[in-house]
Amino acid sequence: MDSEGQRTTSNPSAMLAALLCKRAKLHEELRNIEKQVYDMETSYLQDPSQCGNVLKGFEGFLSSSKNTTLLKRSRKFQPEDRLFSLSSVTSPAAEEVARDGGVSANGPLEACAVKAIDPGSINEIFKMQKKETNAPPPPLPVHWVETSDSVSHHFQYDPDGQLSVKLLDDARPASRRMVESFLNKFFPSGYPYSVSEGYLTYTQFRALQHFSSATLSVLSTQSLLFAAGLRPTPAQATAVSWILKDGMQHVGKLICSNLGARMDSEPKCWRILADVLYDFGTGLEVISPLCPHLFLEMAGLGNFAKGMAVVAARATRLPIYSSFAKEGNLSDLFAKGEAISTLFNVLGIGAGIQLASTVCSSTQGKLVVGPLLSLVHIYCVREEMRATPVNTLNPQRTALIVAEYLKSGRISSPADLRYQEDLLFPGRVIEEAGSVKVGRPLHKVVKPSELDKVKEKFAEERFIINRGKKWTDMILERNATGEDALRGWLVAAYAAEIEKSFRKPSENVLLEAYERMSNMFSPFISELQAKGWHTDRFLDGTGCRFAL
Repeated sequence: MDSEGQRTTSNPSAMLAALLCKRAKLHEELRNIEKQVYDMETSYLQDPSQCGNVLKGFEGFLSSSKNTTLLKRSRKFQPEDRLFSLSSVTSPAAEEVARDGGVSANGPLEACAVKAIDPGSINEIFKMQKKETNAPPPPLPVHWVETSDSVSHHFQYDPDGQLSVKLLDDARPASRRMVESFLNKFFPSGYPYSVSEGYLTYTQFRALQHFSSATLSVLSTQSLLFAAGLRPTPAQATAVSWILKDGMQHVGKLICSNLGARMDSEPKCWRILADVLYDFGTGLEVISPLCPHLFLEMAGLGNFAKGMAVVAARATRLPIYSSFAKEGNLSDLFAKGEAISTLFNVLGIGAGIQLASTVCSSTQGKLVVGPLLSLVHIYCVREEMRATPVNTLNPQRTALIVAEYLKSGRISSPADLRYQEDLLFPGRVIEEAGSVKVGRPLHKVVKPSELDKVKEKFAEERFIINRGKKWTDMILERNATGEDALRGWLVAAYAAEIEKSFRKPSENVLLEAYERMSNMFSPFISELQAKGWHTDRFLDGTGCRFAL
């Protein structure tokens, strides 16, 4: 027996014959199983007692009681209805479909008994098997050409899921290609549709502001070193300016650490104040050679002011960028904005080195050029902030919204309201909006004995209103939102309008004003949100809030 097995193993022809016979038997078993499935499926689909089947549903059940003649006939069906048989390509149903469609189907191999195979026919058997098992050719990659604005690209989507893009032709002028390349590197993707209105104006003045600031920084550093008795080269002044700037930040962070809430409420004002402080510190450094005996005092005060300015500018950067993020692209905006700042800082440093070597090599030259650069710097940052459409509610923006609504019944968008903001005195009281002051300490607004009485006027609201002779105080609860602040502000504004027109007693005025506010608040807040305002929070800076 062992010797016979060894002979079979050592004889490739006999081994191949045995495998082919085994394959034929398996095909025969498969054919029998598929025939059983085919017959059972035929019986199920033709069964007249059924009012439907799992493939086509049972809608016939409703009409079966009225039309019983249908139950006596065999049901007709299409070959395509054989869901189970057609799941196998070798089943009788698959052969029928292939035959009806004019396609020849190779059935399973018949059983065969191979006693001996000629060695010369082994190659033919392998060729036949190779033809049967040949896989279909791989699908060709999908490719197309897109032409947009004089630029043609070839796109190819490979079967493995990779998309490759190749530039075929670019008929744009060289100047236009340079401009668009600049936009791709320094402006967010999808510009101008991916940013809010005013971003281009903001970016232009931001670039000029950084250029003038960097130029002035080089001149001030050179003046400091002159005052200390050194005669540095412009390159040395540039290197030292970075060292001093890094050292200043530590002191500025400690001083500005408690001012973050105020910066959230009025980021524009604090951004302008930061640049005024920066130019103040730079000015002290520029004039330091005029009084070298006070070098330490002037340099220390200048660095202190510049350190606060650096931290304040960085703290207000995020809310300003957020106002331009129209499509949730804050990271892209931030990255491109910093790229523009870096580029124009480098250009400004180059211009500063040139001026320090020529016009501003003396203190007199710096006293002429320095103030001019500072004026350009402050003007640019002011125009930047005017172009920024901040869409969060703070006391000033809320007062402007309410005043315009009472006057004209219209609500401005953040882009329309930006030029109405007072960037120098944001805390001023606006009479047209009810002369409301927000966030004064509760003990200064209401006497402790009258607190319950004042709160009962609007028991379900998250604000307290107390009318005075010159203004109306509004204090918010700790968890009050922007909508709560708007409700309270509208009550105060309506009360001032009613009192001015009809001279009614204070108690009745507040109740009538509250009723007016309740009737119009729903369409008011819907339109406000549709204009792009965020009403989920109210940024009142360090204003006091209460919790009862």
